[in-house]
Amino acid sequence: MATAKRIKAFTGDRLVTHPVEAAVKLVKANATAKFDESVEIAVNLGVDPRHADQQVRGVVALPSGTGRDVRVAVIAKDAKAAEATAAGADIVGAEDLVERIQGGFMEFDRVIATPDMMALVGRLGKVLGPRGLMPNPRVGTVTPNVAQAVKDAKGGSIEFRTEKTGIIHAGIGKASFTDEALLANVKAMVDALNKAKPSGAKGTYIKRISLSSTMGPGFKVDEASLKA
Repeated sequence: MATAKRIKAFTGDRLVTHPVEAAVKLVKANATAKFDESVEIAVNLGVDPRHADQQVRGVVALPSGTGRDVRVAVIAKDAKAAEATAAGADIVGAEDLVERIQGGFMEFDRVIATPDMMALVGRLGKVLGPRGLMPNPRVGTVTPNVAQAVKDAKGGSIEFRTEKTGIIHAGIGKASFTDEALLANVKAMVDALNKAKPSGAKGTYIKRISLSSTMGPGFKVDEASLKA
């Protein structure tokens, strides 16, 4: 019943395309749950991810952060393991950590590995791959500079990749963020997607952008308003 009442109470036109500033205000106004709802962006891209030259994947540092604590696991040993721990990694290990993950341990949101550990990490492909957690040098999660990678992950750096339908979904903050903080994150995300445009993309690349909160409706965003 409470959910039905909340739906009836939603405000704003979900059929029209809004300037990004208006869309952010509508998302915040409709985030009426009893917890601090996440704000999410969905971008429909004109690509077919089944083709290698049309896959979109990358990483973006959100200037306002994500508003949530990112649990970082680092697969490294010796001095690099010590660097990761000093940088604030939540879980650090080598063979022992790989074995724990193979055994079902999944209490982390990001996995970072040093290049020398990739033979070990390769065993985790079937476990981490489907969850989008497999370390990858293209997005900076396979790197000798583990300290910086940990700081980036903790500071609001997020990975993105196209789903099978050509859509990118990402959390870009919390409803409690200021309008300005959310706007900065939206613009950073769309800018990163434009920079990651694959060579095989033809026609309109960014087809549709929408913003929503965890429990709220989605609002379409006018891409042109992001260039102002």
